[in-house]
Amino acid sequence: MVLAAGVGQRMRPITDSLPKPLVRIGGKAMLDHALDRLAEAGATEAVVNVHHLAEQIEAHLAGRTLPRIIISDERDELLETGGGVKKALPLLGSEPFFHVNSDSLWSETGISNIAAMAQAWTPAEMDMLMLLARREDSVGFDGAGDFFQDADGRLTRRGQAPTAPVVYAGVIIMKPEIFADTPEGSFSLNLLFDRLIARKRLFGHVLQGQWLHVGTPEAIAPAEAAFAAAQSFHG
Repeated sequence: MVLAAGVGQRMRPITDSLPKPLVRIGGKAMLDHALDRLAEAGATEAVVNVHHLAEQIEAHLAGRTLPRIIISDERDELLETGGGVKKALPLLGSEPFFHVNSDSLWSETGISNIAAMAQAWTPAEMDMLMLLARREDSVGFDGAGDFFQDADGRLTRRGQAPTAPVVYAGVIIMKPEIFADTPEGSFSLNLLFDRLIARKRLFGHVLQGQWLHVGTPEAIAPAEAAFAAAQSFHG
């Protein structure tokens, strides 16, 4: 599932007329970067949720065949990260699935990070496996970090610590059954992160490459430069 429903408040004024997932980095819409990464790793179907300027996203995706696109329509109500997935569960089926933020961009160092996550996925131990970026390997991110990771890969929150070494990079493998006993309507995935931390079933996989955080108009130029440098370096 690729999340493309957000309003993109911090990306205004661009997002007043263009949905954030269609902002172009390196000559390609961010949404297409996400879908291409999934296709390269073998995904054949992707559910894309829409809300803000939904018609533009639907028109943009109309010609796409790999992955095949299924639209989850959230025009009536913005459901946040958790509620959006819960609404789409009937379209996603009963098996674990990838969940990708449409503005999650990264450079690769020759291996597919999504394929590497699939190899690392251990359903007996994990209910979620989250792609993480090292703070120092990120472009456009100036936050304090999100998580600590133990020797086995389990995650805990930064909590009161001034900094934490890794940041959620916008990709998760998750089991649909974790949405049992969740609210109706709008809620954040943070609810599930905390539940799974308490059960010791939230794990992380550290990105090989450079994470490009594109949250504001000012972040577009540094992301473009980093993306171009990575492309030329890896040919």
